[in-house]
Amino acid sequence: MAKLPRVATVTLNPALDQTAQSPDFHAGKVNRVISEQSDAGGKGVNVAAYLARYGHDVTATGLLGRGNLEPFENLFAERGIVDRFVKLPGLTRVNVKIVDKIRELVTDINFPGINADDDSIDAVTRIVFELADDGVKWFILSGSLPKGMQTDSYRLLIEQLKDKGCKVVLDTSGIPFDRALHAKPNVIKPSIDELQEVTGSVVESHGEIIAAARKILENGTELVVVSMRDKGALFVTAEQTVLAVPPKARVVSTVGAGDAMVAGITHGLITGMPLPKIARFSTALSLGALAQIGPNLPPKEDISAFEELVSISDPT
Repeated sequence: MAKLPRVATVTLNPALDQTAQSPDFHAGKVNRVISEQSDAGGKGVNVAAYLARYGHDVTATGLLGRGNLEPFENLFAERGIVDRFVKLPGLTRVNVKIVDKIRELVTDINFPGINADDDSIDAVTRIVFELADDGVKWFILSGSLPKGMQTDSYRLLIEQLKDKGCKVVLDTSGIPFDRALHAKPNVIKPSIDELQEVTGSVVESHGEIIAAARKILENGTELVVVSMRDKGALFVTAEQTVLAVPPKARVVSTVGAGDAMVAGITHGLITGMPLPKIARFSTALSLGALAQIGPNLPPKEDISAFEELVSISDPT
């Protein structure tokens, strides 16, 4: 098999994902935790780990607090990920997920992140452009922005990466997402709600979602993947639309499920998969992540089995 091209992920607001299993959890009451697990995470970190699992040469950069580096350093060493993070004083934020297996509910409690100053922002920017100049052609920009970063930070990064001939996959939300769209990222993965926000259109039916996605494609983006939760995802290009619907599955944890889809999309594009195969594979990866505690994947043979269960169709 030919060597896969290098990939870089940019995670400006990573997190330690702490998952606590608490059966029959109720807010406002004393709840018992039967097990807990902490994982190095954040959207881009998760994508990096998943891509490394599938044989990619991955470099991860962004901002990390020096006070709780060890889980991240352990993950990077274990997965063979090159660590180019800028280290700042303080702690990387913690995201807590409370998993209630009895009611099949997951409660999220997300802490604020570290503050980014001008020097740290400039340092990450230099690293990103050094990687591009050194031959990295695929960049995944994922997650929220920390305090101290301008809301057009992703837009500025994408514009300069595109000028260098790089491909950019963007997975963020809110104002940073809206502003970054003007830089024409190659791939985006909004939810229905995020698609409505940036297009100003009410989107409910498949036809409305496809029409809204095509408006974005007219601006220069090449692939729009719209997540519809348990109803699947629509994969839309200028020439083709694919609907991928997963089977009903028990959710163990939602940590990293969307990031697994981003990794699957990126892997599929890099390896030249046709769009229906990309849709099937990335949905199967997301299913695999949903079945794990923390941002992890099951064995590859399980992912292959999940692929067979994903329904693929043309919704047009």
